[in-house]
Amino acid sequence: MGLTLDKDRFWRLVDQARRQAADPTDTEEIAARASTLLASLEPTEIIQAEQILWDLMTASYLSPLWAAAYQINGGCSDDGFDYFRGWLIAQGRTTFEQVINDPDSLADLPTVQQGAAKGRDLEGEAILTIVWNAYQTATGSELPHKAFTIRYPDLDPEWNFDFGDDERIAHRLPRIAALYPAGPAGQRSRS
Repeated sequence: MGLTLDKDRFWRLVDQARRQAADPTDTEEIAARASTLLASLEPTEIIQAEQILWDLMTASYLSPLWAAAYQINGGCSDDGFDYFRGWLIAQGRTTFEQVINDPDSLADLPTVQQGAAKGRDLEGEAILTIVWNAYQTATGSELPHKAFTIRYPDLDPEWNFDFGDDERIAHRLPRIAALYPAGPAGQRSRS
């Protein structure tokens, strides 16, 4: 029977990468450390990590989270939402699970509060390539094609509105709205 990497081991690896990082808010460093840790695994386990990563991306493909990311980053394209969810994965399992259950709880995170105060976007594009990089390091080859599948769910139609609609955001994500108030003419103020 071959080795397997499950979601629990994946999250332990992310937590280990966070602990090893000199700055646990630096997603680039967390990604580099996670990739190094993954590269020490068997190639079959590394491939399994890719599916786990994209399963987490699928689990976090939620309209309320997208609306929160829009507020936090002053806008949020499809790619921007992917990078935001990469950042969220880099925060570790506890934070990830808390936030996908209550996206407004992002406002309680010190990193989000600091980002609001400094006008800093929260992105973790590097997290999305940790498995790819690990597999190349471990094997000298590219990750096999079709190593994972993605089936994003339909977005909640109740959230099918302009995420720049300050009144609706304040009603649905009050703590996020308080951190990122609208400025003149509906522009987000970033002090």
